[in-house]
Amino acid sequence: MNDTIRNVVRRAVMVAGMFVAAASVAAAHHGFAVFDTSSQKTITGTVKLFEWTNPHTWVWLDVPNDKGGVDTWGFEGMSPNFLGRRGWTRKTLQPGDKITVTYFGMKDGSKGGAFLSCKRPNGDELKMFGASPTEDN
Repeated sequence: MNDTIRNVVRRAVMVAGMFVAAASVAAAHHGFAVFDTSSQKTITGTVKLFEWTNPHTWVWLDVPNDKGGVDTWGFEGMSPNFLGRRGWTRKTLQPGDKITVTYFGMKDGSKGGAFLSCKRPNGDELKMFGASPTEDN
């Protein structure tokens, strides 16, 4: 084989390898393997922070514990792009908002999970998948 053909083959193999590696990373990133999707749970607390960041939003919730203090729970949500197309904004959830979150818990039992939806005290429901929040968000 001459050097030109050898270089073309080498480059093709390298490019194919990069695509395989990128696909593996993407599949791992978008997996739900860390979440226990066998049952939905709910928890009530006060929004500490709503992170409107890529690739996923995060809701940090202060939840009262049985010792009289609070524990901070973290819930991973959909991307700002996905949520923005459904009416969400970076101000949809504000620090101090009291909400009840429905989520898939973590398999390891840590404080957090995959954010599915939440209810405000007035009954408004905000969903991560599909439904839009109300107009005044």
